[in-house]
Amino acid sequence: MNRLTPYAAFFMRLAVGGVFLSHGIAKYQQGVSGVARFLSGAGFPFATIAALVLITVETVGAVCVLAGILTRVWAACMAIEMAVAILAVLAPHGRNFELEALLLAGAVTLVALGDGPLSLAVGFKRAA
Repeated sequence: MNRLTPYAAFFMRLAVGGVFLSHGIAKYQQGVSGVARFLSGAGFPFATIAALVLITVETVGAVCVLAGILTRVWAACMAIEMAVAILAVLAPHGRNFELEALLLAGAVTLVALGDGPLSLAVGFKRAA
C-alpha cells in the first residue's frame, strides 16, 4: 500500500457525500409528501416512511459522510438505498442506473475504508 492510500477515503467521502447531499436537498425541497407521491407512483409500499428515510439518509447521512462521522454506518445505508433504487425502481422499468451503480460502488468502498485520517471522527478519537 502506498502512503497516500489512507487519504482515498477523504476523496471518496467528498464525492459520494456531495452527490447524496445534492439529491437530498432536492428531496427536502420537494417535501415528504412530494417524495412519497413519487415513490407511491413507482409502486413502493410505505411510501411516506420510505420518503422520510430517503431524505434523512441523503441529507443528515451525507453531511456526516462529508465530515467523516459514522461514515461506515451512513455509507451502508446509502449502499442499501442505491441497491433498492436499482433493483426495485430503475431496472424493472428499463431505466438507466449508471449514477446509482456508481454511488453504490462508492458507498461500499466507504464501508470498507471507513472515515480515513482526514475526518472529524479522528479528532473525536484523539480527544477521548
